[in-house]
Amino acid sequence: MPIVIFISLFTLLDFVVLFSIGSHIGLLTTLLLVLGTGFVGLHLIRKQGVSTFARARQRMQAGEIPSSELLTGAALIFGGALLMAPGFLSDALGLACLIPNARQLMLKALTWLGLKKVVGQQQGPSASSVRPDEYQNGQSSQQDGPIEGDFISRDEPPRRR
Repeated sequence: MPIVIFISLFTLLDFVVLFSIGSHIGLLTTLLLVLGTGFVGLHLIRKQGVSTFARARQRMQAGEIPSSELLTGAALIFGGALLMAPGFLSDALGLACLIPNARQLMLKALTWLGLKKVVGQQQGPSASSVRPDEYQNGQSSQQDGPIEGDFISRDEPPRRR
């Protein structure tokens, strides 16, 4: 819910800034600036997207996981969407997502905020590692061997008994 409120307030503030600046510089200049940032954003996305895709392909061929390239690709998509939205605040944030040094700075800030939030939430055993009946007793047993069970293959026809 807080993210919906944040997005709504950001959009409202973006339009207020757009209309305020537009009233001072004129309609035609405002439209040219909004369209110009959209085209610049598309050009930067195309240029950096191709190089990011090539780096990801190289890392995958080397047997590595291209995690940083995936984050870069997500930032490029997010930045491109912001540049295509009308508004000066969204354009500034979109350009920051497309500039490599600014993108890394934003990633560090988001990582720091995310880690701070996660550290504050993890004060007991995680719900995924403890079953409900063990959680109530305050004990948790981790098995180091294989987990036994039955499975049904959806590719095979059912067997007759």
